[in-house]
Amino acid sequence: MSFHLSRLNALHFRNHREVEAELGPEVNCFIGPNGVGKTNLLDAVHYLSLGKSYFDPVDVHNILHGEELFMVQGMMHTEAGEDAILCSVRAGQRKVLSRNRKEYDRLADHVGRYPVVMITPYDGQLILDGSEVRRRFLDGLIAQFDRGYLEALIRYNRTLTQRNAALKQFAERGGGSLEALEPWDEQLIATGTTVHEVRKAFMQDMVPLLVSHYNGISAGPEQVALEYRSALHEATLRELLAQAWDRDRIAQHTTQGIHKDDLVFTINDQPLKRYGSQGQQKTYLIALKLAQFDLTQQRSGVRPILLLDDIFDKIDPQRMRHLLKLLSDQRFGQVLITDTDARRLHTALDGLDLDVRFFHLDHGKPISSETIERTVA
Repeated sequence: MSFHLSRLNALHFRNHREVEAELGPEVNCFIGPNGVGKTNLLDAVHYLSLGKSYFDPVDVHNILHGEELFMVQGMMHTEAGEDAILCSVRAGQRKVLSRNRKEYDRLADHVGRYPVVMITPYDGQLILDGSEVRRRFLDGLIAQFDRGYLEALIRYNRTLTQRNAALKQFAERGGGSLEALEPWDEQLIATGTTVHEVRKAFMQDMVPLLVSHYNGISAGPEQVALEYRSALHEATLRELLAQAWDRDRIAQHTTQGIHKDDLVFTINDQPLKRYGSQGQQKTYLIALKLAQFDLTQQRSGVRPILLLDDIFDKIDPQRMRHLLKLLSDQRFGQVLITDTDARRLHTALDGLDLDVRFFHLDHGKPISSETIERTVA
């Protein structure tokens, strides 16, 4: 199945009062100086695809200052017809996400229908920040094509909250026992074991793709690796929860489980965060996201929308050549690119056998557009 976003509308979204753009099915470039909201348009597409922001998990933070709500609308062109997607957030009210005017009861029911992959300079947090960021990346990736995984993860997190509340009550009232936690532990064990098994199998498929893309981008001799680290590799979750009972009781929260898992990025058998140069870290992250694209396509049977945020300004010619080769080989479906330099993108994209459209943004002005004529070989 194939799809692309044919029209994008935004109202009071981040710094945009009102935006409308008719998009092409292949390459769309948003050009303009810093601060005009190019990245925000990519985030609007992320909202349409996944019902949430890529950058800020607090929805009301994305409402234009001084307004009470934002609305993002899009028309998804699919093989079965046109799907009208709407996402709106009003301060103090429940987020609304609808498809063809039918509101979803649960946002999770929308995830995976229109997969998306974002590559942005902000991805550096995957390397520099704590394990929660990397787990969120992994969970968001798998959830786009594995509904059972998403359901298990939601139930696990709900049960974890309840178990932690019970541990706090034990501390406040005194007493409590491992047996008293059994109803929550059984749920944690069932759902956590499912999540762990899916993560483990998924990483076995992802690592070779990461290494392949890294080698294709980098001219250096370095060796990169990606390890999924989990206590469940060595013991069952039932055993881990039993062993951690005294520690959990003192800490008043659950100290063992899949919510403690992590991804470990290495270069030449050393931590990438400490021993990788800025260029090596950027190369690793681009390779990681391209591996994400490949796996999402393989598992879902759909080419995700690829969002490239200001990356041609941040990468050297070697990395740009790899991306351009993938573009010219038509490995991707629809691609949305932001850049400050129209000439740089024209130079990079002219001559490719692709439908390329440019959208020029400026402060306080409507978006203007132009199209590059397709080259016929």
